[in-house]
Amino acid sequence: MKTDMYDLYEFLTPINKTAINDGEPYNDSQLANFIKIYEEELPDLSGVDVIIAGINEFRGEGFVMEQNAADVIRKEFYQLHYWHKDIAIADLGNIKCGATLADSYASAKTVIAEMLRLKKTIIIIGGSHDNTLAQYYAYKDLKAVIEATVIDATIDLRSESTLRSHNFLMEMLTSEPNMVKHYNHIGFQSYFVHPRMLETMDKLKFDCYRAGIAKEQLEEMEPVIRNTNLLSFDIAAIKHSDAPAAMCSPNGFTGEEACNLIRYAGLSPSISSLGIYGYNPLYDVRNLSALQIAQMLWYFIDGKSRRNQEADLDERQNFNEYHTSFASVDTIFIQSKKTGRWWMELPDKKLIACSYSDYLFASNNEIPERWLRAQERDS
Repeated sequence: MKTDMYDLYEFLTPINKTAINDGEPYNDSQLANFIKIYEEELPDLSGVDVIIAGINEFRGEGFVMEQNAADVIRKEFYQLHYWHKDIAIADLGNIKCGATLADSYASAKTVIAEMLRLKKTIIIIGGSHDNTLAQYYAYKDLKAVIEATVIDATIDLRSESTLRSHNFLMEMLTSEPNMVKHYNHIGFQSYFVHPRMLETMDKLKFDCYRAGIAKEQLEEMEPVIRNTNLLSFDIAAIKHSDAPAAMCSPNGFTGEEACNLIRYAGLSPSISSLGIYGYNPLYDVRNLSALQIAQMLWYFIDGKSRRNQEADLDERQNFNEYHTSFASVDTIFIQSKKTGRWWMELPDKKLIACSYSDYLFASNNEIPERWLRAQERDS
């Protein structure tokens, strides 16, 4: 259903950027002075590339939030410096929580769907991880078939739990009609995941990457994220020492690795919504976790700025082209002269994101696993 921008007033709460910074002024290069912020009137979104919206719905985690998690993140983000003048940013304030959890999902879905309809990239900050459902519902509302990726230390398919944040993936991946054509999970920690759960994911031809593998070959996650439309990041994927509010595990991604993963998202031409969830200021130390998320947002914008330098795939003069054969299959790999990224051709002539290692496998007459998995899904 099409929504007029002005209908969104009933779903959004404005923010006061001066109050967020405890009344302190911002200097002339800080982000707060360059973001179109909903303080009194909804901003004009024409020409805007990235839109931020906060959500403070935590009932899916089993408690009602008393602090404004999204604004704590904003406080740190607004103070960062604006380096990417080619990326215009707007902040729609906070999505109102409803009388029930389902009402909150519905409000968030309405806002996100409108941004998707306007072909804007929207970032959701704050709230428990089950708010990913609102992200998904927005695509479903628009009847858009998507590829989804979740970055999390756990796989939230725990049907034995009564907490929505522990089992929301069940609805997202199995409800009918289903709009998820493919699902990736990055950063799971094996000791938190039932072995049969991974067997089920494999039978569904979904791709799951253990934290240790992802950390060892972080650049291999870039093609995974490049193909994604919906990305959901639970800060539980970050080790506790690097994000004190991430209470899940002493192990996981470092802060730098988390920033790199989100930078990959900014580089993606496919991603239209990003959610960074799980931040609870009650567990934070000196706002370090909020600052971590703020820096992740900064790196998303950095990636998006660099993506603007990438040529379209049909501009072949801007790519190196390599013809190779493996297992009696002739295929083409192309590499961008501008960013160094790789794509490979499937038998149906479709180009999918890949990495240099996929090219090396093919050159050694071995079938790249990424190519094989893509073929299995299409068969």
